[in-house]
Amino acid sequence: MNKEMLDKAIRRVPDFPKKGILFYDITSVLTDPAVFRSIIDEMCLIYRDKKIDAVAAVESRGFIFAAPLAEKLGLPLVLIRKKGKLPGEKISQDYALEYGTATIEVHTADIKKGWNFLIVDDLIATGGTLDATRKLLEKGGAGASDVFGVIGLPDLNYKNVLAPMNVTTLIDYHGA
Repeated sequence: MNKEMLDKAIRRVPDFPKKGILFYDITSVLTDPAVFRSIIDEMCLIYRDKKIDAVAAVESRGFIFAAPLAEKLGLPLVLIRKKGKLPGEKISQDYALEYGTATIEVHTADIKKGWNFLIVDDLIATGGTLDATRKLLEKGGAGASDVFGVIGLPDLNYKNVLAPMNVTTLIDYHGA
């Protein structure tokens, strides 16, 4: 993976979603097929020999990266959705936000007991949503050994929150 090419493709949006935040936007990566393809190819190289039974995609940008990876590796894709988006029987997990709480859900039927998941999202900041995803999968009788994000903000200490899972990012930004 050419990190310089990836870095160049990531749009920076100052003061979004609020003043003082520098937002790293991956939507610009999606408009460059060569960069997007290189991300998926790199993900395949990283995970092709790992003992992973399924891929959990975190709403919504995680879906974009998890779907092609799951297809290429021949693995089931399980969607982790915001509360109220799934029609069937589901498991829920609450988690803390900067101001308040949120809830994620997964269809009960989509998790097989004993499965080992790879959790995929576009960006890893504090790790709160990804930790909630792990807890959600555990409620369903599965587990998660690995987390992947295209972008990592390691200064926000997500590795402490996500331990003992293996955390992989393609590019890290410091001082976020």
